[in-house]
Parts: sequence; C-alpha cells; structure tokens
Amino acid sequence: MRVTLAGDELEGFPPPEPAASVRLLLPTADGLVIPEWTGNVFVLPDGRRATIRTFTPRRFDPDRLELDLDIVLHGSGAASTWAEGARPGDEVAVSGPGRGYAIDPDAEAFHLLGDETAIPAISQLLEHLPEVPIRVDVEVAEPDVRLALGRDVDERRHVLPSGSAPGSTLVDALRDAELPAGVRIWAAGEAAAMQRLRRHCFEERGLPRTSATIRGYWKAGRAG
Repeated sequence: MRVTLAGDELEGFPPPEPAASVRLLLPTADGLVIPEWTGNVFVLPDGRRATIRTFTPRRFDPDRLELDLDIVLHGSGAASTWAEGARPGDEVAVSGPGRGYAIDPDAEAFHLLGDETAIPAISQLLEHLPEVPIRVDVEVAEPDVRLALGRDVDERRHVLPSGSAPGSTLVDALRDAELPAGVRIWAAGEAAAMQRLRRHCFEERGLPRTSATIRGYWKAGRAG
C-alpha cells in the first residue's frame, strides 16, 4: 500500500538518495506523542518504547511537499495495521533520510536481490541505474504478487516455499548466478539471509567488498 505524507513540516526535507531510508513514528492510542531519546531507545512518557519503523522514501516531491512510502501489508504488524487504517489528516512523524546507495557509474552490470520489503528500493534503483545489463531477483510470499518494477530487465520472481526460511530463494538465486565481470550487487531483506549472502559474496566467491552492498531490513521473529 502506498501512503502519502504531506504538510508544511516537510519544507527543507533533504532529497533522498536512491534506496535511502526514513524512520516513521507511529501514533499511540492517544494520538501522536513525540518520544525522548534515552541514549539507547526512544521511549514515551509512560516508559513504553516508541513504535518506529523504517521505510524507503519511494518518492519525494519538494514542490508539493509530499513523501510516498510503500508499506507491505502482512496482517497484524504495527505499520501494516496503521497503514490499513490511516485516513487523511492522521498525524505521524518522520525523520531522515538515511544513507542511500552510491551508484557506480562505471559498473558493467548490476544484480539486485530482495524480498517484498525491498521492492520499493529496487524499483527506485531501477529509475537511476545506467543502461547496462541488470538482473533482478525478488522473493515473494504469494505467486500472484505483482512487481511492476517499471523497467525492462532480467526479472525473476521466486515464491518462498511454505516452511522455508525467509530469503532462502535469494541465496539460492545468487549461488546459481553467473556474475559477469564488473557487476555490482545490491541486496536487502531478512537479516539472517543477508548474512548468508555476504558470506557467499565475500568468502565463497571472493568478491571485493566494494562490489556488493547488502542490507538487513528486518529480522525474522522480531518486531521493529
């Protein structure tokens, strides 16, 4: 679901780099309450930890002061529940943007991998990558998920088998891939799977560290 944040408070918001991040503070039952930083976590006045989630700033319009976030709907998650119930006029707070992906203009090819949480970033990257061979591997939970990546690339969709660890199909896809000389890899998804991708790239394949950017977006079994 695409959610658009808007308002004069976005004046001066820095234009995000491709595949950057923003942090979204969700409201409590009493409305939006700005937490305090303890040096370790953000806490609310009653001592509870603030509900903050991280997303890709899919589109920012500095003239209209609008910021789009694409949110995966997955049942009872805090952000998923909020997005499904959000209405015009509801308040949230946003901070960022965090660092994005520095695109190598001399790269001879790109290989992008991610699960559903990475689709916004992958779509954004495809808008900025140069005209070189690009392969995209995306892991989805259901076979009818539409990607709509917006660019003609070597697109491969993998449905995660029931009971399999998140990210398993992405690890297999990279293991089986023939990586051309000069390729740059970008991957994001479940943290444990991304660690496996790192080991494969740097230990098994012996790729230079500068050739791959791999980010853990979430961790199975943990919220936030």
